[in-house]
Amino acid sequence: MKILCTNDDGYHARGLTVLAAAASRHGSVTVVAPDREQSATSHALTLHHPLRSRRASDGALMVDGTPTDCVILAVGELLDERPDWVLSGINHGPNMGEDVLYSGTVAAAMEATVLGIPAVAISYTGDRHEEIEGWQDVISELLDDILARQSFPAHTLLSINLPAIPANEVRGVRVTTLGRRRYKDSLSRAKDPSGKEYFWIGGGSTNWSGPPEADFRAIEEGYISVTPLHLDLTNYRLLEELRGWDLGLG
Repeated sequence: MKILCTNDDGYHARGLTVLAAAASRHGSVTVVAPDREQSATSHALTLHHPLRSRRASDGALMVDGTPTDCVILAVGELLDERPDWVLSGINHGPNMGEDVLYSGTVAAAMEATVLGIPAVAISYTGDRHEEIEGWQDVISELLDDILARQSFPAHTLLSINLPAIPANEVRGVRVTTLGRRRYKDSLSRAKDPSGKEYFWIGGGSTNWSGPPEADFRAIEEGYISVTPLHLDLTNYRLLEELRGWDLGLG
């Protein structure tokens, strides 16, 4: 089995090292990852300057682009053979609710899905990133069940979130839906030392909402959250109503 590993935290990130080690128990692993942090780049492509890759001492490839760039280059040019799976992560931070729309980690898995390759994005919801190393065996066990499937749903990827607890205390796995995440006071306005105004996005507080099966509830209760994400964003329940809006011109 040929496995491509990537991320959005950059080649040197601890989570990527753990993911590649866990995946290596299941097949031949190649790492193609950004050469620097690319968090919150979503599904961005680099279109206005050339992309370059270079090989690290351990054989991995570093790309001076986004996670989506990495997957496109890996599949299209850098790998000798098309991978059977693409694994993205382990992200340093959660990817739940609306975070999946911003996440470069999820976007890398999404690009693989666009290319017809089964993909999984994995994220650790804690902020003590050194604790990710303790999850290697659990991740390998999860991959046992996922990679062994003879078929994988088309146009779908899995987004997995790990609770911020020791791996040996995890209570199990729950299949979940996306919750709703709302930020408060996440935009700051200030002046730099020269008196020029600037704005900073980030920080503030977070409010969650969602049904009992939402991803954040599983995490709060000590479970691993597994959410299937679909490429088709069409709101099918609204189609008939929208057709009745009489949107014709003239």
